[in-house]
Amino acid sequence: MKKMKKTLAALTAAVSLSVFSMGAAAEAATYQVKTGDTLWGIASKNAVPVNQLKKANNRTSNLLYPGQKLTIPASTVSAADQDLLARLVHAEAKGEPYAGKVAVATVVLNRVASSEFPNTIKGVIYQKSNGYYAFTPVKNGAINKAADAESKKAVKEAIAFRGQGNGSLFFFNPKTAVSKWVFSREATVTIGNHRFAK
Repeated sequence: MKKMKKTLAALTAAVSLSVFSMGAAAEAATYQVKTGDTLWGIASKNAVPVNQLKKANNRTSNLLYPGQKLTIPASTVSAADQDLLARLVHAEAKGEPYAGKVAVATVVLNRVASSEFPNTIKGVIYQKSNGYYAFTPVKNGAINKAADAESKKAVKEAIAFRGQGNGSLFFFNPKTAVSKWVFSREATVTIGNHRFAK
């Protein structure tokens, strides 16, 4: 009986150790560079900011060599938040060019980074100010519809782009917007039917 208890204790310790090791491995992965790879493409595919990918690998250059090994840090944006953001992008930018979808996702990420807005993706998306939701799809329920593949890809690209760009915090359709305040904001870029501003 003592021998069986010792075996069971050893087995439990081994399982615990392997579970702990798996958790540590999930934090960062290793990727071997293939011909044609770019830091941008690797960052987008893994939903990691390019700047963070470069920092994790002590890189200042964007130059990659086939066979080179890179550490891919864990994404700072959970799968649930990526899905929520993709659903917002799908609802807000349906019919807009792909670049416009990336820009809508970037606005949300810029708001998370700004001290003027909630510091989570969910907080930004569901924010209410003066009784109004910041995003129409939250009010009308379109946020609850599944995102398409292009919106999901746009979110990953926006995450890769994080920390770069013009700092857009707002977007609107100048043909349909009624708020004079939004027109007072400094425009950063116009993509499709949306004007982006800060």
